[in-house]
Amino acid sequence: MKQAKKQKARELRAYGYSLNEIVRNLNVSKSSASLWVRNIALTKDQEKTLLRRTAKLSVVEKRRATRLARKTAAREDVMDRAQKQIREITRNELWLIGSVLYWAGGGKTQKGLVRFSNSDPDTVRLMMAFFRDVCDVPEQKFRGHIYTSSLDHRGTEKYWSEISGIPLKQFFKLSVKKATKSKKEGLIHGTFEIYICNVELSLKIQGWAKGIFASYC
Repeated sequence: MKQAKKQKARELRAYGYSLNEIVRNLNVSKSSASLWVRNIALTKDQEKTLLRRTAKLSVVEKRRATRLARKTAAREDVMDRAQKQIREITRNELWLIGSVLYWAGGGKTQKGLVRFSNSDPDTVRLMMAFFRDVCDVPEQKFRGHIYTSSLDHRGTEKYWSEISGIPLKQFFKLSVKKATKSKKEGLIHGTFEIYICNVELSLKIQGWAKGIFASYC
């Protein structure tokens, strides 16, 4: 396979293809393509054709980059204007938001255990505010648990401790999971779980959520 690609690369170069074009066509590294064709000299006509084609590709790429930049700016503008529509959240609004978020992502199968799991730091911050300011959970009642594939265990624990405000001494032993090729960069710190052992609070939150849904049904 490698020999066949080398031969094809030399043929393409002889036809006046650029290194980047060879790389794209054969799906090989630029260093390999360069090594394979380094002793193939282009004619003056081929060099002129290559320069013209490269110039055209550069113009096309610049136009594409401009279009992408405009689209990105337009999306960001919509998001910025939408964000500005949200004012300071009241305690009552936090009560409703936290209840619904818990219903969507919290544990409801283990009686007496309040458990919320998420990988987004802003969501974790919001739920900690809900538990503290709305549910009046004492600081010593919080427990933290991390699922991560990161090898930097101390750094990951410190990260989630700072996000949640839960001291490291109140963390369960970190759980390590095998990293996969599809692992997103945004999940580098893994998933954080908030634990609170409180039967009444578990039932209350579920009741609040059901009450919210019932009011719209």
